[in-house]
Amino acid sequence: MTVMTRRRLVHRTWWKTALGVLFTALMLFPVYWMFNVSLTQTRDLRADPPHWFPWEPTFEGYEAVFAQQLPALGTSLLIGAGCVALTVLIAAPAGYALALLNLRGRRTLNFVLLVAQMIPAVVMAMGFYAVYVRLGLLNTVGGLIVADSTIAVPFAVLLYTAFMAGIPREMLHAARIDGAGAWRTFVSVVLPLSRNSTLTVSLFAFLWAWSDFIFASTLNRNGSLIPITLGIYNYIGNNTTQWNAIMATAVVASVPAAVLLVVAQRYVAAGVTAGAVKD
Repeated sequence: MTVMTRRRLVHRTWWKTALGVLFTALMLFPVYWMFNVSLTQTRDLRADPPHWFPWEPTFEGYEAVFAQQLPALGTSLLIGAGCVALTVLIAAPAGYALALLNLRGRRTLNFVLLVAQMIPAVVMAMGFYAVYVRLGLLNTVGGLIVADSTIAVPFAVLLYTAFMAGIPREMLHAARIDGAGAWRTFVSVVLPLSRNSTLTVSLFAFLWAWSDFIFASTLNRNGSLIPITLGIYNYIGNNTTQWNAIMATAVVASVPAAVLLVVAQRYVAAGVTAGAVKD
């Protein structure tokens, strides 16, 4: 490699790195600004020009979070966990049936699942409201879990179907030779092999439930247990808005999601690409 070629490679690497740093800074700036405002004094929130750094930080927003929002955080964790359990319980057997049991009309079902993902959440919320009024499920945690699961289940079924379709048929034949039926094969062979897909589905289901506002504001506005998204909304008033408390709550609420993404990153990458390549 000549000296000129090395210089060109170094030059290309430099501008690509600079461009990557610039784009990363632009994408992360809202996160920094959220943290900045959470520490800003109330009197400085409307400063012109704005304070780009909290020179006189205050923790009154975080004090409000830990004094008022811990029950809402617990409710969101409960809703997220319930949504994960219900989504996996429905989507894993459905994906197995569509991928490996040669069901009639499976292509039509896949199309229906795709269409279901295109329905706006606000339309679904209105439908759930009409149904929940009759069933008495308004303002309940269970009702929110079911509603949030309807967003996660179509995606989960498609992901499970894509992965399970790539499982070698020889393993299924071996299980049947050993006397395992369809359900035993699913529980003992298919489900353990689908670990990465299950983790991916669980993560996305939890994040959807954790960040939901439309279903929560429509179906659980007057409930005794409200999720953190409604807890944040309570800081917005007609005359005053507690911006540092809002941003502090957003910072605290972002921690579980960020931790899950970091811990499960490797498994999510494997689960999303599962089934993309066929041997």
